[in-house]
Amino acid sequence: MRQATRLDFQKGRQKSMKPLAPVFAICSILFAAIAGYSVATAGSPYSHRFDAAAVPTSGIHKIKHVIVIMQENRSFDSYFGTYPGADGIPMSNGVPTGCSPDPQSGQCVKPFLNHQDLNSGGPHVAASAVQDSNGGKMDGFVKSAEAGKKGCATPANPVCVNKAVADVMGYHDGTDIPNYWSYARNFVLQDHMFENVASWSLPQHLAMVSGWSASCSSGSDPTSCTSSLAGSSWWTKPGSPTYAWTDITYLLHKRHVSWGYYLDGGAGNVGYGGASGVPYIWNVLPGFADVQADGQQSGVQDLTNFYSAASSGKLPAVSWVIPQITDSEHPPALVSTGQSYVTGIVNAVMHSKDWSS
Repeated sequence: MRQATRLDFQKGRQKSMKPLAPVFAICSILFAAIAGYSVATAGSPYSHRFDAAAVPTSGIHKIKHVIVIMQENRSFDSYFGTYPGADGIPMSNGVPTGCSPDPQSGQCVKPFLNHQDLNSGGPHVAASAVQDSNGGKMDGFVKSAEAGKKGCATPANPVCVNKAVADVMGYHDGTDIPNYWSYARNFVLQDHMFENVASWSLPQHLAMVSGWSASCSSGSDPTSCTSSLAGSSWWTKPGSPTYAWTDITYLLHKRHVSWGYYLDGGAGNVGYGGASGVPYIWNVLPGFADVQADGQQSGVQDLTNFYSAASSGKLPAVSWVIPQITDSEHPPALVSTGQSYVTGIVNAVMHSKDWSS
């Protein structure tokens, strides 16, 4: 793993809820803060040492700004499975007790500590999620990865894209992701929070901004929309989908609540694997009919505007931050690069006048 630069966390310390209940769904990992260690990230002026402003003392109504930082393809056990006190990987004397059968070798593969900065991951479409969970046994990961590698028919399978060996039983610890573990120690991490949709990225991004993942036969008729976890037919081209149901910005706009949807590197023009910019399968908000009808497209903007708003104390009430591939932690993106990118965003908020709210 790439070595990180230590940050100063003398101010702004807040004790965790007790008992600390760490989770993850790295897709919505951080709302307000992270601390511990960092490496520099291009584009963020706040990736190094910081002195955080005072943390709000108490009361949910003090919160005037909600920030959702979306990352990709990391489970709780992958990052926090051995976090002290967490409901993570079952252990006995520091040794994992569970395993996942390998149909090819006939062995049962135990979780293993994987310090590699680059991970290959495994297939993660809806069918893969069913196979992984295996009726609640949670032991189908190796079988799913091997089956996915044989087929390689979906761009949602990192093993197909990366031409790498599946490492689905590997996990990281605090030496690999010190920023995230420091966040867990000093703030709150939940181990019983789960993703909205047991499927791949596109339906997950739709659910994040609207509470639903659906497919519509008509871009202007919400009654034509039906629930969908697969979404393979949406893998088309930028600008083609129009989502006819309403997303949360419809209500925000109606109640005059400000919002921003910030794209790391701007909007990309490919579905996955582009050199820069957010893939259009992750940049879903412009495709909602209500955003277009309300004339709210300007809310979708470059991440540089987020840094400017934080610096000037003018963050909107609700923000989403969407990564480009290299910063996303989606295999084959490096873990260290994503951690540094997230830390830079959060440090910008901690330096902001808006931090107290």
